[in-house]
Amino acid sequence: MPKAKVHSGAAKRFKKTGAGYKRKSAHKSHILTKMTTKRKRQLRGTSEVHPSDKILIDRMLRAN
Repeated sequence: MPKAKVHSGAAKRFKKTGAGYKRKSAHKSHILTKMTTKRKRQLRGTSEVHPSDKILIDRMLRAN
């Protein structure tokens, strides 16, 4: 039987941690010149995925 494939888009966006998954903030990839320095600074770093979304990410990453 073939192996189940991982959702490649989700694999690039989420990393597994002890508690759940970590993710980066959105709106930080391009067209940053019009964004204020304060806004860009606040979008730095990572945060944890909401518990209600954890089930969907488990399914996409084939984690058991």
